[in-house]
Amino acid sequence: MGRIFKERTSVDEALRLFLEHISPLKKTEEISLETCTGRVLAEDVISERNVPHYRRAAMDGYAVRASDTMGASPTNPVMLQLSDRVEEGSLTWVHTGAAVPEGADAVVMVEDTIAVGNLVEIRAQVYPTRNVGQVGEDIKKGDVVFEEGHLLRPCDAAVLALLGLDRAKVFKKPVVAVIPTGDELVSRQKGRDVLLPGMVLETNGLMSSLYVNKWGGIPRYLDIVPDSPESIKMAIEANMDTDMILLSGGTSVGKRDHGPEVVAALGELLVHGIGVSPGKPAAIGVINNVPVVCLPGYPVAGLVALYLFVRPGIRKLAAIPEISELILKRRLAAKVSSKIGYVNFIRVVFEGDKVRPLTGAGAGVLSSVAKADGYVLVPENIEGYDEGEEVDVFLIE
Repeated sequence: MGRIFKERTSVDEALRLFLEHISPLKKTEEISLETCTGRVLAEDVISERNVPHYRRAAMDGYAVRASDTMGASPTNPVMLQLSDRVEEGSLTWVHTGAAVPEGADAVVMVEDTIAVGNLVEIRAQVYPTRNVGQVGEDIKKGDVVFEEGHLLRPCDAAVLALLGLDRAKVFKKPVVAVIPTGDELVSRQKGRDVLLPGMVLETNGLMSSLYVNKWGGIPRYLDIVPDSPESIKMAIEANMDTDMILLSGGTSVGKRDHGPEVVAALGELLVHGIGVSPGKPAAIGVINNVPVVCLPGYPVAGLVALYLFVRPGIRKLAAIPEISELILKRRLAAKVSSKIGYVNFIRVVFEGDKVRPLTGAGAGVLSSVAKADGYVLVPENIEGYDEGEEVDVFLIE
């Protein structure tokens, strides 16, 4: 099997086609607040209580009737009696967060007072509600605190706990099958010694699985599948219960590259050959509504396909809201060359306030990614950037 690339699809068009064939899963589950960070709410959260549910002191000081402090100042202090309740002419000590007693409608900060035995000299006038948090000041009963689709953060978990909740209803994570293929691959468990020439350790599946987990999916990391159409077909069919399938390796046009044609035989091959370098041999398709990404075997090319297609695909499956990616503006410390007609993935390292492209960073040199701090995407209609030009730098996760 195997075929020549008859055409090359742009990155934007390939991504559009891919996402067009993906629908959010909308399967839900309830999880504890301790594990909810990074999950997406599957329902609106409406408060069934006021927070706070009592009037609370916003400062250390004395709870008073505001009318008893009229005209008070450092040169004209008002003397009030310290008591265990607040009535006309008396006050009570309160700590920050403590309940403000009945009869009091304000708190005088301790800095504005001087205690003399059972008398307190008030040296500042306060008005009703001054330094007093009202019932429901934070959250009112009936408030929509979070809407469906909200991506939960640690601070959000604390708010849910304030509402008296200990669990959250969230969308389930998509399950992603990661299927490494290749007769030349050796599992890490069996390849602890130096391998024979032509044999390589299977690491792309490990990398893919870890990124799937990082981006909000649940990886199902499978054993190595031989370079045979029937073996690949059986592996795919055995994992049709997943929400996405990643085939690693066997995507080019050689005699042992069968992945894209197996996908075409089982379903629909949307794209084979993408205008990105490295990563041109990547392919995307769909089988019985399950999206499939064929990742190139060269590790950096596979990584590029992961970033460009798998990450947005998982985010759509998991209904994860769009979040602006951190982009740094930096000037180039050296010229960058690229191929017209391809989006070029250029690995860079920081040098002070500039970035320098890594040299000798071919598609098979995985360490070039580990050495890099980030990458620059050179558009397909540009031949490169000159030294000193400002570029957008994306951090490598």
